[in-house]
Amino acid sequence: MAVRMSSRRFDELVGDALDLIPPELAAAIDNVVILVAERHDEEPDLLGLYEGVALTERDSWYAGSLPDTITIYRDALLDICDTEQQVVDEVAITVIHEVAHHFGIDDERLHELGWA
Repeated sequence: MAVRMSSRRFDELVGDALDLIPPELAAAIDNVVILVAERHDEEPDLLGLYEGVALTERDSWYAGSLPDTITIYRDALLDICDTEQQVVDEVAITVIHEVAHHFGIDDERLHELGWA
């Protein structure tokens, strides 16, 4: 059964998840916007999405580019959770997972590390 939660509370959980990132890594996050949306139009079960150029792939042509985006999909996350604590945990995992893509870490490595 999906958890019901206000948009404000969900946004707070995304902020709390970002606070879990060690300060030295958080300082290295560059030109990224974090968004919350209800669902991905084409993949309604998608929990999060990183769109952009990972730090490991950037070179001189990247200068002046629009910000990368990390989108966290609220309704998809709420659908898979039965308790508010599960939402807290799943939001943290999803945010860390998408931020890791910004640092050039792929899905295979994230699975190995337990962040998939």
